[in-house]
Amino acid sequence: MTRQRAADFLPAVVLERPDFVQACAQRDLGMILTLAKRWGGEGFSASHLARRCELTVSRVQDYISGRVRAQHIEIFERVADGLHIPSVMLNLGPRPWETSERSSDSAVAVHHPCTSTTNGDPSVLRRDFIKLGASVAGTTLAGDVPSMASATSGNRVGTTTIEALRANLAQLRGLDNYLGGADTFPMYEAEVERIAQLIEGGAFSDAAGRELLSVFAEHAQQAGWAAFDAGLHQKARQLFEHSFGVAQEAGSPDLAANALALRSYQLLSAGTISSELTDKSLSIAAQATHPAVKSLLFQRGAWTYAAVGQADQAAWALGQANDALAEPVHTAGPDWANWAHNATELEIMTGRCWAELHRPMRAIPALESAMSRYEDSHARDKALYLSWLAESYVDAGEIEHAAATLSRALDLSANVSSKRPRQRFNTVFDRLGPHRAASQVSELFARRALHPIQIGR
Repeated sequence: MTRQRAADFLPAVVLERPDFVQACAQRDLGMILTLAKRWGGEGFSASHLARRCELTVSRVQDYISGRVRAQHIEIFERVADGLHIPSVMLNLGPRPWETSERSSDSAVAVHHPCTSTTNGDPSVLRRDFIKLGASVAGTTLAGDVPSMASATSGNRVGTTTIEALRANLAQLRGLDNYLGGADTFPMYEAEVERIAQLIEGGAFSDAAGRELLSVFAEHAQQAGWAAFDAGLHQKARQLFEHSFGVAQEAGSPDLAANALALRSYQLLSAGTISSELTDKSLSIAAQATHPAVKSLLFQRGAWTYAAVGQADQAAWALGQANDALAEPVHTAGPDWANWAHNATELEIMTGRCWAELHRPMRAIPALESAMSRYEDSHARDKALYLSWLAESYVDAGEIEHAAATLSRALDLSANVSSKRPRQRFNTVFDRLGPHRAASQVSELFARRALHPIQIGR
């Protein structure tokens, strides 16, 4: 029987493991190699890791045992290259194998003279960026950013670098399916700081400058969402508002509309009605060219309308999102919007909206159907959605179903570093309070007493 040769690179299932993500974020090479050896598959021995990472077997064993801790960035670059660990996970600059896979276009950026008369000139873009509040480290993001390799060659920023930055964000966004904002925010924060440094100190053409501003706006939105999820509301507000201004400067109305929608979400969490922001966002959405953008923005608009009790507007926005799903797609949509452009996400949003409006006969079928297909591995989001299903069961008088559903949500969220599920659970517990005499509810409250719901980590 022929022995199967070990794979060269780590499979996605390892890269997506929460413990592996955390080890990379902490640059704990010993744990990275331990997990790679344990879960990489057949043949991932110390000697195989040593060959792939250009290390000696004894040094691999030193790292795994904890006798030695890696300090130099070159070691992490070797490990990233040898095992194909995405650079963003280790806070490195884009690696050659990443950029070569993403683009064969190595167009050289043009460094224009620093004048203030040319529309779009890098000096003008940079000045306007700073005017919008681009001193990220000093204002928007006060915190330590891990040291990282330069994402550019010298100080030039061109197509390859911008595509690598977009790919980094797509990879980070994928982690959001498995981790909470408290875990992912430091990684988003580092990327925002990196791009701010490129804008302030890099050399680029007019077109590349606008693209770089657009990339910054997108990264800032995702960082703001992670901050919001982690309960860091001041940072989230700064990031959403800053993203809105930069998106406008970049000439990206779709991103500007998304910043408004996200800020509206955040205000609602604090009990502030924000229909005006939603109206502005949807006026832009109506002009969007890609169906995925329309789908996401109208879904988010429907939610904010439902949250303030505007049932007719919520139904209208859900209808617009449904129409967007039926539109033909001729080109790939932006990664930040694509995730919502499918029937399951729309069904979830439909159920959430009607749950929030206390229309259980409409909410329950939609949420039950969507949750039957939604993966448990997306623990934070599924726990959130189950909380609305549980509340709809309360509205429908199905108390035992409500208790069982909330219990399931508690199980899913046990190891998720996010405030939002726990805040939702408190709301459902309050709704279940008058029914504590029921056996399943009584057991649920006993469980809450033994394991208090803690906010954040």
